[in-house]
Amino acid sequence: MSIKSFAAKIFAKKIAGKTAKWVNDPLRTQEQVFHDLVRTARDTHFGRDHGFDQIQSHSDFVSRVPIRDYEALKSYVERVVAGEQHVLWPGKPIYFAKTSGTTSGAKYIPITKASIKHQVEASRNAILSYIHETRNANFVNGKMIFLQGSPEMQEKNGIKLGRLSGISAHYVPKYLQKNRLPSWETNCIADWETKVNEIVRETEDQNMTVIAGIPSWVQMYFEKLNAKHHQKVGELFPNFQLFIYGGVNYEPYRAKFERLIGRRVDSIELFPASEGFFAYQDSQKEKGMLLLLNSGIFYEFVKAEEFFNDGAKRLTLGEVALGVNYVMIITTNAGLWAYNLGDTVQFISTKPYRIVVSGRIKHFISAFGEHVIAKEVEEAMKAAIDQTGASVNEFTVAPKITPEKEELPYHEWLIEFEKTPEDPAHFAHILDITLQEQNSYYLDLITGKILQPLKITSIRPGGFRDYMKSIGKLGGQNKVQRLANDRKVADLLSKYRK
Repeated sequence: MSIKSFAAKIFAKKIAGKTAKWVNDPLRTQEQVFHDLVRTARDTHFGRDHGFDQIQSHSDFVSRVPIRDYEALKSYVERVVAGEQHVLWPGKPIYFAKTSGTTSGAKYIPITKASIKHQVEASRNAILSYIHETRNANFVNGKMIFLQGSPEMQEKNGIKLGRLSGISAHYVPKYLQKNRLPSWETNCIADWETKVNEIVRETEDQNMTVIAGIPSWVQMYFEKLNAKHHQKVGELFPNFQLFIYGGVNYEPYRAKFERLIGRRVDSIELFPASEGFFAYQDSQKEKGMLLLLNSGIFYEFVKAEEFFNDGAKRLTLGEVALGVNYVMIITTNAGLWAYNLGDTVQFISTKPYRIVVSGRIKHFISAFGEHVIAKEVEEAMKAAIDQTGASVNEFTVAPKITPEKEELPYHEWLIEFEKTPEDPAHFAHILDITLQEQNSYYLDLITGKILQPLKITSIRPGGFRDYMKSIGKLGGQNKVQRLANDRKVADLLSKYRK
């Protein structure tokens, strides 16, 4: 055992002990975070506007601070962007994470000294949690790659501006910098395909042990390695032990990855965003991700089915139930107050509090009242893949409300197969039945002859990649939208059909 791996195990044990303290006292931990946030921001412009000096309880907070998304908070953010201090949080943020807005162009998410500290610690602790549970620390001696956006940053009124993944690149610990790939110069390449080709060149002869990134773009990297060397990734990198990912569900990609790698490797799921780092997979034995309760974030939850109703109840951690689809609302030490992140989650455990990401509150199909969510279509896809041996590169789902022929409407699944099922009709049947088993509203619509069973449209090889490139979202932290209640994505993708 090397000195570095021995030290990693000791450090992992220490962090596990610290984590256990708040895991075993979750409600008090969240209450303390809540009061600390309100007290710290009492004299900010936002705090004075909302009477923070009068807030003593969560009910006080609910009555004074409404749920807001970025658009509703934008007037405050614009003041911060203009250089004003003490607006949402004391002083000024040290960064803006620039993301793509849906209605207003670019979004500027403030990141403070306190919030970036928690972001970095969460990334580190996810790996240390894995080391503590598995006792495997050998990978720390090898090379690690994180497929991410450019670390180059601009400046806006004295505040640095960049993509979250690029900002995070500035916080790689010194003890890992010699292990980290690709080079700074390669990380700064803007064109994604050029960047991945250069990453292949820099890593192909290295002792790669950890590879991290959004699955769809890591898949592109693996495919280029396979094509160039005519070897499985696991043969090219015999010590590759750990895949770290976030942003999308890994299960639809797992079978394809195992073929590209040639074997199964351990994986760690993360739940980071520009607005905060919310959860990570803390166990290889248990499902879900540990919700981070001691990281400067106070959580509220609203039942997704009630979210758009007036007066929908805002629940605290102690009020949640297992298996319910919740919109997650966050209040953070970067000055986001009762902020609708847009993500939906389900609790699969309350001892400790573990979650799975079930989708986006705006990304669902309910053209006929079925309210199908991302988690349901992803589980249906996994079932179809497992039962048929097919392999899928990417997919999305949309309603077909007015078919060209005189027939019932249906859900259209646009799928790019890597390995087409021997019986496509059987594959579609498994998808449909599995979706019916999960969603009683969809079942009722099928049995009531309101909808016909789903139909598959095959997308040609590379079609999803070409689509993402055509809309300027190839690579980095960009993800294919898994499902939608309209035809915008589906109609654009149709030009790439087989």
